[in-house]
Amino acid sequence: MGKIISVHSFRGGTGKSNMTANLAAQAALRGKRAAIVDTDIQSPGIHVLFGLDETRMGHTLNEFLRGECAIQDVAYPVGSTAGGEGVQQLRDKFLWLIPSSINGREISRVVKTGYDVGILNKGLSGLLKELKLDYLFIDTHPGLNEETLLSIAISDGLIIILRPDQQDFQGTAVTVDIARGLDVPNLFLVVNKALTRYDFAEMKQTVEKTYGAPVAGILPLSEEMADLGSADLFSLCFPDHPWSKTLREIAQMVLAV
Repeated sequence: MGKIISVHSFRGGTGKSNMTANLAAQAALRGKRAAIVDTDIQSPGIHVLFGLDETRMGHTLNEFLRGECAIQDVAYPVGSTAGGEGVQQLRDKFLWLIPSSINGREISRVVKTGYDVGILNKGLSGLLKELKLDYLFIDTHPGLNEETLLSIAISDGLIIILRPDQQDFQGTAVTVDIARGLDVPNLFLVVNKALTRYDFAEMKQTVEKTYGAPVAGILPLSEEMADLGSADLFSLCFPDHPWSKTLREIAQMVLAV
C-alpha cells in the first residue's frame, strides 16, 4: 500500500500548494506513481499550477463527496493536455491531480452544508488502491478543522510549512502538538520564504530545538518564483535555482518515508 503525505500550514500564504505540487512532481520524476488531492475545498488553487481551469477539470472532488462519481473519475493525468513547459515534462510520468471545484456555487455549497469526512477517507483509500499509488499527497486546508485532522491522522508523513514570522511560529506549535497527539509517524518542518540574508544553518538549529522536530529544508524567498505567479512548477522550470535544489533535498527525505 502506498504512503499518504499531508502538507499543511497553520495559516494561508505559506506556499503550501506550491510545495505540494513540486514535491509530487519530484516523486513522479523518480519513477513513482503519485497523486495530489486538493482538500482545500473552501479555497482551491493547486490546479492553477498544472494549467487547469474550470473548463478543463471535468469531474471534481466535490462531486465525489456528493456520491455523483467514483474517485478515480476525478483523477486528472497531469501533463496530458494542459500546463506549461515544466508540467509538460511530466507527460509520460505517473502523476494525477484530484482537484476541487473552483465554481463559486460549489464552494458556497460546501461552506454552507459541509460534507462527510468519512467519505473523503474512503476516497483516499480508493485512490491508493485504484491507481496503485506509491505516494498520495494531500494539499490541506490551512488551520485546523475536521477534514484537516482526518488527513493528519491517516498520514504516514506530515510536512508543516511555516514562514519566519511570529504568527506562524505560534500556530506551528499548536499543529505540532496535535500531530504528536495523533501519533503521526513522520513529522517534518519546512521553513519557506526565508530572506537570503538569514543564516540558514542557525535558523534550522533554532527551529528544530524549538519544536523538537526535524527541519527538512529552508527555502529562500524568491523573486523568480513570485514572477512565475503559480503559472507552472518552479522546480521544473528552474532546476538550478537554490529553491529547486533545496526542494529536491526535501523530496529525498520525505520520499524515504
